[in-house]
Amino acid sequence: MKFAYRFSNLLGTVYRHGDLNFTRDGNSLISPVGNRVTVFDLKNNRSNTLPLATKYNIKCVGLSPDGRLAILVDEGGAALLVSLVCRSVLHHFHFKGSVHSVSFSPDGRKFVVTKGNIAQMYHAPGRKREFNAFVLDKTYFGPYDETTCVDWTDDSRCFVVGSKDMSTWVFGAERWDNLIYYALGGHKDAIVACFFEADSLDLYSLSQDGALCVWQCDTAPEGLRLKAPTGWRADLLQRQGDGEGELEEEEEEEGEKETTIRGKAMPTEQEKAGKVKYSRLAKYFFNKEGDFNNLTAAAYHKKTHLLVTGFASGIFHLHELPEFNLIHSLSISDQRVSSVAINSSGDWIAFGCSGLGQLLVWEWQSESYVLKQQGHFNSMVALAYSPDGQYLVTGGDDGKVKLWNTLSGFCFVTFTEHSSGVTGVTFTATGRVVVTSSMDGTVRAFDLHRYRNFRTFTSPRPTQFSCVAVDCSGEIVAAGAQDAFEVFVWSMQTGRLLDVLSGHEGPISGLSFNPMKSILASASWDKTVRLWDMFDSWRTKETLALSSDALAVTFRPDGAELAVATLNSQITFWDPENAVQTGSIEGRRDLKTGRKELDKVTAKHSAKGKAFTTLCYSADGQNILAGGMSKYVCLYHVREQILVKRFELSCNFSLDAMEEFLNRRKMTEFGNLALIDQDAGEENGVAVPLPGVKKGDMSSRHFKPEIRVTSLSFSPTGRCWAATSTEGLLVFSLDAQMLFDPFELDTSVTPGRIREALRRQDFARAILMAFQLNEKKLAQEALEAVPPDEIQVIGASLPELYVDKVLEFLASCFEGSHHLEFYLLWTQSLLVSHGQRLKSRAGQVLPMVQFLQKGLQRHLDDMAKLCDWNRYNIQYALAVSKQRGIKRALESPRPEEEEESSDEDSLHLLREAGGDDEAGMLV
Repeated sequence: MKFAYRFSNLLGTVYRHGDLNFTRDGNSLISPVGNRVTVFDLKNNRSNTLPLATKYNIKCVGLSPDGRLAILVDEGGAALLVSLVCRSVLHHFHFKGSVHSVSFSPDGRKFVVTKGNIAQMYHAPGRKREFNAFVLDKTYFGPYDETTCVDWTDDSRCFVVGSKDMSTWVFGAERWDNLIYYALGGHKDAIVACFFEADSLDLYSLSQDGALCVWQCDTAPEGLRLKAPTGWRADLLQRQGDGEGELEEEEEEEGEKETTIRGKAMPTEQEKAGKVKYSRLAKYFFNKEGDFNNLTAAAYHKKTHLLVTGFASGIFHLHELPEFNLIHSLSISDQRVSSVAINSSGDWIAFGCSGLGQLLVWEWQSESYVLKQQGHFNSMVALAYSPDGQYLVTGGDDGKVKLWNTLSGFCFVTFTEHSSGVTGVTFTATGRVVVTSSMDGTVRAFDLHRYRNFRTFTSPRPTQFSCVAVDCSGEIVAAGAQDAFEVFVWSMQTGRLLDVLSGHEGPISGLSFNPMKSILASASWDKTVRLWDMFDSWRTKETLALSSDALAVTFRPDGAELAVATLNSQITFWDPENAVQTGSIEGRRDLKTGRKELDKVTAKHSAKGKAFTTLCYSADGQNILAGGMSKYVCLYHVREQILVKRFELSCNFSLDAMEEFLNRRKMTEFGNLALIDQDAGEENGVAVPLPGVKKGDMSSRHFKPEIRVTSLSFSPTGRCWAATSTEGLLVFSLDAQMLFDPFELDTSVTPGRIREALRRQDFARAILMAFQLNEKKLAQEALEAVPPDEIQVIGASLPELYVDKVLEFLASCFEGSHHLEFYLLWTQSLLVSHGQRLKSRAGQVLPMVQFLQKGLQRHLDDMAKLCDWNRYNIQYALAVSKQRGIKRALESPRPEEEEESSDEDSLHLLREAGGDDEAGMLV
């Protein structure tokens, strides 16, 4: 249980690429983030990432009509059938090709997948267990180029497919006798989206050049006629000379019937006779001013007839169909809009911009944002937890500093004062100030009450800062230079430069203050770690000689030990008081680095140049986390110097350096296929129709980002830890789903015995047995059965061994329970009765106390906001009542009563304001 950390949430990235989908109730948004899926609960202001992942980046998401199931398809064509209720994978499937779109029928019985130039219809998985959840029903041929989009009619009888060959095809889910499959033209560019009208076969098609075609059907959905049985149909087709010729039945090897349906691009007039016909009513254009702007995404709400279109320039339009009346036109970004979705009520519109990683939810009627989130544009570099564990701060290569709420998962403030990449972030001991260092030559301090940059520290000559640290009092700020080989020290109060610490002969790679003393440790590439005493004229106290370049340094929470990561993949531990090495860990084999696509050497040989670049002690100081140029994070036991557990941060093969061995299929006689820039053209708008002909951005290149861990941080509560990597900000927390983890259990402890003790009102024994069995519901039942007036006596009688368990349980209850006063009485009783014994082992119980403080602080903030709101409302009501009284007093009194009434009014107002002395003087 102590090391049962599991992935719990993904922060720092809100949208990468793929389809956005609203849930059935319209209150939650499902967003693909790399190879994971995040659900944003817009009503309760929460975000949660599902604990599952695909092999490659997710390309499209199909949501069932009841909102219980989702189909996630990655770039390689592998699909996961996911239950959104139990948040688990139900089935794996591979579509044998790149899938462009997935769509469930409105009745939930079928779903259509478009891949290549075909559309395949499958039987939707039911609620019962099946050996093969995906059963292919029909395959539809027709388009000559790749398919792009699909949409269903409301009665699930037909669906429409758009293609890059500028054609739109209407197919039937059943064998309709009067529906012939032929192409609808009218466009001069690839089809981006096509939609059916509500309860009709009329449809709209939109192309990439900004053209909208309105198609009218001469037949209602009820007018479609089913074909006759197979034998009679075969005889009829033979007599007609196989005139229609669009159905061919093929027997598969497995013995199942799969119908292959082939459409005709140019059917004859004889074939069209008596069939469903389409006619184009109108054609509209979005680019009326002549400025060419590619249409990239669209969504249509059938009930409100609202069409939302997104363009490559970041502009979106709202139109009312079929009249094509413009409602809104707004620019939300300078990057292309990748995906658009509308919720079930038609009030909220979601936009995803993959270029900057933006996710927006806009309420178009009130013209306000419901959600506006953006991750770091480039990779995140630095990370730090607040002292109470409620917030996380991250810094990225894009120069932004973002603060995240660990409970909701949302970013609530972004600082953009830095003009270059951020290299280090840290909180002060009070948690009210964030200090950051940057390559732009500044160290900045940000106030978290007013959200402003109140201090900017600079060096006498311009330099690039690679790391930053703040001492335990919050008065001294230190930053290491990458090019000057010096450590600069400032005063937080005055902002003045106090001293420049010289002596290192290489770039400063890490700084760390001793949590208990004013001693600064600085690590450098010159193979030394220097300890500086801040109170002894800023002189070097000790110099620790290393066997290789130092990359990271950190103190244990009690300050009695120092850990250093070096370039030869070693972690060395030092006693800072005596400058003696106490141990070392060889981590080269534990890193398990992968092989890049362009590497000439194997992963085993390339691992010789990899090392740990970030270190972090656990909250109790017994373990240490290490991460670096690998997808793994290693957890070591410090005293035993052994690997306890290794966490895999990502299984996404869309990133580089993931595979251990080279893929021989990518090696051809012409060289490595990874060197060929294949997919950059279509995504970035660079079309290559002929050899030597290009249009668009010539500098656009397709590359794979390399997986690596840039920063690690343990929560002060000890319940979770976070890592910044190429994937984003990943949070791992203790697994709360483990049910059976007993503590000093014997055969006499059963749930029946616990409830029997509660009936006898033997509360102390019941609590001890409940915590021996260690089941949350039984422990909660035993604690809540204690009368409030007996809490003091029972709390004092608990053995010291169980006090920690009860306090940790109370801290977890504060996060979700509404019995605030009851649990506060328990907490007060335990802390008063056992306070001295807890203080004697403060180092062990510190994470538990901070976990308790985190829950109490959150309730305090919520109550403070509510009380402030009530106080301001009461003040406003009193002010309004006083104003009304003054107005009544000034209503034109009679001349003889004017002087008397004015004296009475002023006396009344002074008495209300508490000024009895002034009122007496006035009389």
